[in-house]
Amino acid sequence: MTSNVKEKPNIINRFLNVVEKVGNRLPDPSILFFLMCVGLALITWIVSLFHVSVKHPGTGKTVEVKSIISKDGIAMMLNDAIKNFSEFPALGLVLAVMLGIGVAERTGYFDKLMIQVVNKAPKKIIIPIIIVIGILGNAAGDAAPIVLPPLTAMVFIKLGYHPIAGLAMAYAAAIGGFSANVLIGMSDALLYAFTKPAAKIVSDNPHINVAMNWYFIAASVIVLLPAVYWVTMRFVIPRLGRYNASDADINIDESKTKLTPQENRAVFWANISFFLVIAVIILLAIPENSFLRNAKTGSLLEDAPIINGVGILILILFLVPGLVYGLLMKEFNNSKDLGKMFADSMASMGSFIVIVFFAAQLLAFLQWSNLGVVVAVNGAELLKGQNGVLLIIGIILLSSLINLLIGSASAKWGILAPIFIPMLMLVGFHPALTQMLYRIGDSISNPITPMMPYLPLLLSYAQKYDENMKLGSLLSSLMPYTIILSIVWPLFMIVWYLLGWPLGPGGPLHVK
Repeated sequence: MTSNVKEKPNIINRFLNVVEKVGNRLPDPSILFFLMCVGLALITWIVSLFHVSVKHPGTGKTVEVKSIISKDGIAMMLNDAIKNFSEFPALGLVLAVMLGIGVAERTGYFDKLMIQVVNKAPKKIIIPIIIVIGILGNAAGDAAPIVLPPLTAMVFIKLGYHPIAGLAMAYAAAIGGFSANVLIGMSDALLYAFTKPAAKIVSDNPHINVAMNWYFIAASVIVLLPAVYWVTMRFVIPRLGRYNASDADINIDESKTKLTPQENRAVFWANISFFLVIAVIILLAIPENSFLRNAKTGSLLEDAPIINGVGILILILFLVPGLVYGLLMKEFNNSKDLGKMFADSMASMGSFIVIVFFAAQLLAFLQWSNLGVVVAVNGAELLKGQNGVLLIIGIILLSSLINLLIGSASAKWGILAPIFIPMLMLVGFHPALTQMLYRIGDSISNPITPMMPYLPLLLSYAQKYDENMKLGSLLSSLMPYTIILSIVWPLFMIVWYLLGWPLGPGGPLHVK
């Protein structure tokens, strides 16, 4: 069967083709960070020749840019390189969180949970439920953008809609809503890993935590659901038209969309264990003298073990149902099998660890050379008096454009955090706000960026229903989601900002 959407070399497709070519020519993120370290060393050498200095906002002392290409600079690199890497803030947090999420992912719990929810959802609300699963799926690693689109395509056929509309909707929900969730997950830990050291460029004691965006990302789920649903029903489904499956030679493996009685039972008890863990945490936090509270103030939010140790809580929250599902499905028979799952989870973080090694050196170079302080202070001077709403729009727009060229969210934030965080701190904006603005910008252009590794897979899914489907036609079904998300989500952020609400526990809008 052929699509009723023709491939057109319009301006959007031409623009995305250019983006794809430029993005493909960029080096691997780890090599990119290495080149940035080399470039930064050269910049410090050049700037130091002019004796550029500023007053440090924290100490009040005058600091001058020091050259990394110098006797002291080379000694610093040799003395501190390993320490910069091993002591990189939140590296341990990210790896610990991945232990829990990795087990839940590798036992198959996440995949089967999504299939079960879709199969059991009432037909009248199946589309909103799929959207919610897609948005919440970022807590499940790669499961949502890989498992949900083909499953949704089959559901759409049964509903009488075009399956490619289902592919586009599920993918846009999972990727476009990447920074929205009701749970704190891996993405929060990954970004925090770069936010904390970036804040230390201008402050020795930044008051931040991994959950500081929680209120906003949870509220965003409620906002994004109707936005994605409206685009699907108003534009994507009508544009693709009806689909007659009898005209196409498609072999659909129904077994991949159904759960066996044993799988249903395993998912049920894994879900029970998940909610039991949440209940235990809540019960332990209720007493006024709870060990999860701040020992001096009794607060659950400010400098409390429940916030400071949220990484371990996330580990337990996902590890327990993963273990329950794996045991019931006999995914591991002994401790060696479980140990291999832990090892595989760490192996999947290999690229992140390599990026962190070079990113840690980059941040150390910025701090030691004082170039980070100089850029932040001078940048803050330029931003003084600027309208907060304009800054919000500017950072979101810049982040979304950079996202078209670099796929890795942590790599992009590793580049942008040392620039945005210190600069905006000096004009009064808390790192929680800056990080959230980046997250919005990074998410809204996700559906259309050619650098997203899931896009070729989505195209292969689409070509099962239309062998003539090209990337441009697929992107034309994804573009409406990016356009609407680019309007709705920033507007929601602006309203939130004007109301002055905190973004999460320990995540105010402004530096105190």
